[in-house]
Amino acid sequence: MDYGNLISRSFRYTKEALWGEWGRWVLLVILSLIQTFTLFLIPLASGYIVRVLSGRRPAPDVNQWGRLFVDGWKLNIITLIYLIPVILVLAVFGGIAAVSAIAARGLDNPDVWASAVAVAFTGILIAAVVWVIISFIAMFAVVRFAHTGSFFQAFSFGAIARHIGRIGWGSWILAVIVLALIGLVYAVVLGLIASIPILGWIINLFLGVAFGIFHARYLVEAYESAPAPA
Repeated sequence: MDYGNLISRSFRYTKEALWGEWGRWVLLVILSLIQTFTLFLIPLASGYIVRVLSGRRPAPDVNQWGRLFVDGWKLNIITLIYLIPVILVLAVFGGIAAVSAIAARGLDNPDVWASAVAVAFTGILIAAVVWVIISFIAMFAVVRFAHTGSFFQAFSFGAIARHIGRIGWGSWILAVIVLALIGLVYAVVLGLIASIPILGWIINLFLGVAFGIFHARYLVEAYESAPAPA
């Protein structure tokens, strides 16, 4: 897998989707704000990302609002289902920490609290590891869902494993790591721009939309690097 080409093609796709298409860019910023302020209850921006993940060329227009809403909710639900193991780990260790502290009847005892905090921290650490492992499957799953148009294909683990096998597990994992590093650089840039009063916040809104499209297109390029199994 040529990671340089993945990045360049994804960047070119993002540029063609937004540069010169100012109305689309502004509309996507507005949809992102609506999604954020409604706590993802109106996931129109996510619905557009699903449209990008479907592999459409050129970049799709922002239309068919009902479809955007439904696809956005499907993406929400898929993400939540893949998060269940992480949530369970946090719940179990959080419960153990709380019960151990209460059972000891030593809420004012620093040693008891230290033990409870250690258990909670261990839970957070394990949950993070679980999420990292799951994310390699989850990212592929959402692309498969978007490509096939079938919600249940996001959980067709046999087909997902076979497709990743065709790409190469090492190649796919490295592709995700490269994307994560790009995301880290993006976060640093956002932090620097955010120091600019008001204008920095506005710029970051537009950059957020651009990165969302880039992120989705990058996953599509990696997904399409090998044919999907029947």
